[in-house]
Amino acid sequence: MQTDLYQKCDIFNGRWVRDDSKPYYPGGSCPYIDRDFNCHLNGRPDKAFIKWKWQPNECDIPSLNATDFLMRLRGKRLVFVGDSLNRNMWESLVCILRHVIRNKKRVHEISGKKEFKKKGVYAFRFEASVDYNCSVDFVVSPFLVRESSFTSKNGTFETLRLDLMDRTTSMYHDADVIVFNTGHWWTHEKTSRGEDYYQEGNHVHPRLKVLEAYKRALTTWARWVDKYIDVNRTQVFFRGYSVTHFRGGQWNSGGQCHKETEPISNETYLANYPSKMRALEHVLKEMKSPVIYLNISRLTDYRKDGHPSIYRMKYKTVEEQITAERSQDCSHWCLPGVPDAWNELLYAALLKAGWGSRKN
Repeated sequence: MQTDLYQKCDIFNGRWVRDDSKPYYPGGSCPYIDRDFNCHLNGRPDKAFIKWKWQPNECDIPSLNATDFLMRLRGKRLVFVGDSLNRNMWESLVCILRHVIRNKKRVHEISGKKEFKKKGVYAFRFEASVDYNCSVDFVVSPFLVRESSFTSKNGTFETLRLDLMDRTTSMYHDADVIVFNTGHWWTHEKTSRGEDYYQEGNHVHPRLKVLEAYKRALTTWARWVDKYIDVNRTQVFFRGYSVTHFRGGQWNSGGQCHKETEPISNETYLANYPSKMRALEHVLKEMKSPVIYLNISRLTDYRKDGHPSIYRMKYKTVEEQITAERSQDCSHWCLPGVPDAWNELLYAALLKAGWGSRKN
């Protein structure tokens, strides 16, 4: 297999192989990882889960050359827009790029923030001696469309406007690279139930199935991209659904994934392809704008070992650990970890698209 062949192959169809050169940055070395993702500092004892590389079946992909990535980003802005899984990916890329810069003081969040969970925009500026002068940002927008409210004779209640983009669009519409995602918030109780929640115009649907609502929201997003994004300037990505691995329940009902230390090896244990991603693929095909689909669903499905599980925090008492076992995180990913591979694929896809130049 040759690296240049990845131009013609499906880089999302593959398997995980051992790679002792991983990770791209040592555990505990990056101060910008949320506590919830920082499994190393939270005491996860095993380390094998960070020693895996995604290997496409029909080609090789280049390792993520962080120095080259920074050179291609010189004077540019890359923005992740979406939910906490995109925050996972954003923090991964910030840490990968930061690791190759000698003077770490030249990497900073422009507002000085250290926590990135609240709604808003977060921007990391890279200012190295060779003057990369680039920015890698995260805009919180879990649905991409607008969270709103509706007032009736029975009072005021929350709705989701399927026909309007979130108010954050002015924060990223002119970026050079945008990586969108939305998915996990569509599995929560209110969105799944779909009763008196989804709104279009002045109409609040008494009941609407979540998959139909998701399609309508994506259609709103697609129309906005087609109308307002200058594709001659901006490269648009949509990152697919990241698979969860809860056993015996869900995130709010005692689901577990701790004590998992190896990826799934038998493909018969993999889940069916998410229906929301089939809906996404249909929407992408109807768009005028070229959008690169980062189809990470299958590669995440293998990685039942990569979640924070009980290592979302440090435990001082046995009681705290028992409580943690009842409320595990089997949705997000440890850092270093699986999202580093997503950024490897982002880098490969950018090179494949001929994006950026070290001479810019």
